[in-house]
Amino acid sequence: MTESWLDIPTESDFSLINIPFGIITYAGASAPRVAVAIGDKALDLAIFSASKGFLGLPAIQPYLHVFHEPTLNAFAALGRPVHRQVREYLQKVFTKNGPYRQLLEDNKELRNTSLTDLTAVQTYLPMHIGDYTDFYVGKHHAYNVGVLFRGPANALQPNYTHLPVGYHGRASSVVVSGTPVRRPWGQILNADKAPIYSPSKRLDIELELGAFVCKGNRLGAPVSLTKAEDYLFGYVLLNDWSARDVQAWEYVPLGPFNAKNFASTISAWVVLADALEPFRAEGIPNESETQSYLKSDVKKAMFDIDLEVSLQPNGAPSGTVISRSNGCNLLWSFPQMLTHHTVGGCPMNVGDLLGSGTISGPDSGTEGSLLELTNGGCKPFDIAGVKRTFLEDGDEVVLRGWCKDSTGQRLGFGECRGQILEAWENGVAPE
Repeated sequence: MTESWLDIPTESDFSLINIPFGIITYAGASAPRVAVAIGDKALDLAIFSASKGFLGLPAIQPYLHVFHEPTLNAFAALGRPVHRQVREYLQKVFTKNGPYRQLLEDNKELRNTSLTDLTAVQTYLPMHIGDYTDFYVGKHHAYNVGVLFRGPANALQPNYTHLPVGYHGRASSVVVSGTPVRRPWGQILNADKAPIYSPSKRLDIELELGAFVCKGNRLGAPVSLTKAEDYLFGYVLLNDWSARDVQAWEYVPLGPFNAKNFASTISAWVVLADALEPFRAEGIPNESETQSYLKSDVKKAMFDIDLEVSLQPNGAPSGTVISRSNGCNLLWSFPQMLTHHTVGGCPMNVGDLLGSGTISGPDSGTEGSLLELTNGGCKPFDIAGVKRTFLEDGDEVVLRGWCKDSTGQRLGFGECRGQILEAWENGVAPE
């Protein structure tokens, strides 16, 4: 196992095998800039690059300005080969007695100015998100929800195993981890099955992965599956908050709308696509004949990422894990999602976000939503003596995800956290 000169806690999500990218500020650095997380520290790449930290990487020299940007879009647009080189270079910078030990390991002054405790930084949305599309490729979730509404015989719609189902979300309401989520108002049905205007009473979560696009295609030019990997920058955790009662009334005939557009939370640090390569795994087998443009020779197209959901009810001293799943529980891969998204010529842009849909497992305790965990709200569950079906005001939800290599080093995403705030009175925010 390669050792770092930096003291990295054993259970840190941000070990030497990770090096995720994000956007931060901190005391003395008020303008958002690019950083990487390593152990319990953040390395300010604006300061590091300005101090000739990348002198040993000629390929990045013409593009050092990207580390001073308030988003990762400019860095992402440099392409997968550059992302790979920068990550590998930084791994060497943090390697004990490595080839670049003079940059930080032996340079106390630069360490003091460029390394900051993660607890002291403010994180921001890592990308400027122009468009957000949420898919529905967690087959176990789709089946569980289908059983609730249509019964086992018709749980999955006829198209489900033939294409990656998705809907266009709302990029303007994607927020970074730690941002509070306001309970939304909307139209719901009352006990008499009449529509009323009310705060949502069935507020839910969805355990998902998200992928950022780093390369665009022109209008009318689909992206082939063989090239789709080159368009994917990196991955985050995603909680697609859902107002199930609003959704039940509004989704016919065109699908999700206000039930989904009030907030979607993502983790702050983007795990590069290359960092996840060692953790490739097979997904859910597709028993249907796949159309030629979606056929892949890649057997391990998903990632073996352990996922969990923790819920801390309002007033409880700590959170309790209520569900555990895995990133393998997907029917379609992110490259297939992107390829299908562009099959009609839809142009993608740098910073676009793709969501996987809820990643539920096949067994009890692996469901990725409260809708499933409570059998549609019919079976409340107990958290330290507190009953829950859907989220109450003050409840806090945290998604976590990680992989471990054979040496025990952990590659994680950090937290994807959000707390529910009470609905505005009469549905109107104060001036």
